[in-house]
Amino acid sequence: MPRQRATEIANAFLPERFWGSRWDYYYVREKLASDPLYPGVLDALRGSSAPLLDIGCGLGLLAHALHRDGQSLPYHGVDIDAAKIARAHSAAQRAKLAQAEFATADLAREIPRHAGSVAILDVLQYLSAEAQRRLLDAAIAMLTPGARLVIRAALDDDGRRGHYTRLGDRFAHLTGWMPSAPKHYPSTEALRAAFNNAALQANFAPLFGRTPFNHWLIVAARPV
Repeated sequence: MPRQRATEIANAFLPERFWGSRWDYYYVREKLASDPLYPGVLDALRGSSAPLLDIGCGLGLLAHALHRDGQSLPYHGVDIDAAKIARAHSAAQRAKLAQAEFATADLAREIPRHAGSVAILDVLQYLSAEAQRRLLDAAIAMLTPGARLVIRAALDDDGRRGHYTRLGDRFAHLTGWMPSAPKHYPSTEALRAAFNNAALQANFAPLFGRTPFNHWLIVAARPV
């Protein structure tokens, strides 16, 4: 994302008082400017007006990116981290994102009800294999005509990128940014099988960017 646009979005995460923490501001600015995730997801959702459920939304950056991209989708973000959800809600209010809503949810125990598009970004590896299957089945059932299932996943890989991915995810947990450690990295074969069983058409594209991680963007939809 262009740095100017990333900075404009990050401004919503500045503290209310000058002595407050600017951690979220700097994180958001650098995340948006460096991670190839958001341009890829914006392209994947463009052209659909279906409401979006963002599973594992964190600070809700996708809601801001959609707004800046001119995509006026009803947006509902959920995450297990209540502190991040509170900050996401505050930032969305400052940015006047009228169609954005946020709530806490433990995906290992409950999956919100929804009909429309679904985004699952950097989430699957933090769930067990069984919980991943439940989440994918539920997300596929949510898809309405014209809606998309958009996933960014670190796929199972014994190569160098897979090694760096595991190190990065463990570091994120050790620093407290992610509340849990990675549990299971999905395989391309398992994901394709889930989509084939549901008669979905899916596209897998590498989303490495300038990172060393084994990230892939997966977009699935029902044939029209």
